[in-house]
Amino acid sequence: MSAEDIPAEYFRLRDGDGPPETDAVEERGKPSLNFVQDSWRRLRKNRAAAAASVVLAFIIAAASLAPLLAPVPPNEQHIPYANLPPRLPGCTLRGLNGELQFRGQWVNRYEQAGVPAEVNFIFGTDEFGRDLFSRCLYGTRISLIIAFIAAIMDLSIGVAYGMTSAMGGGRTDTLMQRLLEILAGVPSLILVVLMLLIFRPGILSIIFALVISSWIPMARLVRAQTLRIRGLEYVLAARALGSSVPRIAFFHVLPNIAGTIIVRTMFSIPQAIFFETFLSFIGVGMKIPNASLGTLLGGGYKMFRIYPYQMWFPAAILCLVMLAFNLLADGLRDAFDPKMKD
Repeated sequence: MSAEDIPAEYFRLRDGDGPPETDAVEERGKPSLNFVQDSWRRLRKNRAAAAASVVLAFIIAAASLAPLLAPVPPNEQHIPYANLPPRLPGCTLRGLNGELQFRGQWVNRYEQAGVPAEVNFIFGTDEFGRDLFSRCLYGTRISLIIAFIAAIMDLSIGVAYGMTSAMGGGRTDTLMQRLLEILAGVPSLILVVLMLLIFRPGILSIIFALVISSWIPMARLVRAQTLRIRGLEYVLAARALGSSVPRIAFFHVLPNIAGTIIVRTMFSIPQAIFFETFLSFIGVGMKIPNASLGTLLGGGYKMFRIYPYQMWFPAAILCLVMLAFNLLADGLRDAFDPKMKD
């Protein structure tokens, strides 16, 4: 008997039988993700980076809202309230309740200074009676502004210089790299100090001084990555099809090195903060009475043996900011690395 001789009704499906539900099976499978979605998923799974991003968001928000959160202006002086220790409302813990250890005994500085019960300085005051909490808010704000602007300039100059050098090739690359080596041979600290001696000390002079030397590592990194991408098949195909060099750079090379650029930028921000703090600490950066983390550390350093809290709080903020930025940068580096396994 052949297949044609079998009656058609024998091939009818019974109740409950049918073709497999391929759509449901596909829906239950792992969804496909693009590069950005996969990087975001990896970043969220990194607990250290997630915690660092929350801490940074809190610090940046507090610094941005400094005019609203600061109880008094940062430079307002009240000499009778000088060198008061921290006092938190309702706190009985020594060191945070207005008491200070002096010659082996705990004394209430607020009672000695005649401070009203409703007046509290949660970070204490400095030798001029200025509120340290207000100064820390404004100081963090200034340091972050300097760091972010320097990072943006670093990103713009370094990426443009590195890609131009790599895509130009030949004499262009040689001349640009020799100039880069000359600039890199000059110690950055000497260059920055000389620039600050020429220009008036302040935010603009610090930013300009940082921009002069901070973009060199970014330019070298971008050049190396561009040279690696430039020789791949899809770039050669685009060039064979008549694409211009700027189009290849912006639409084929730059998207593929964006992850590396972002990670390098994240690492440059804490470096800029530390450099600004160092310059202000040694007296060639922000000038007193303007508040920054460097000036606060410089002032607290002088009184550290007698009133250590004046240095503890800005130092803790500086450590927290730098640690959070570095942890977030590590998380971004792992998230953008396609070789990382879940």
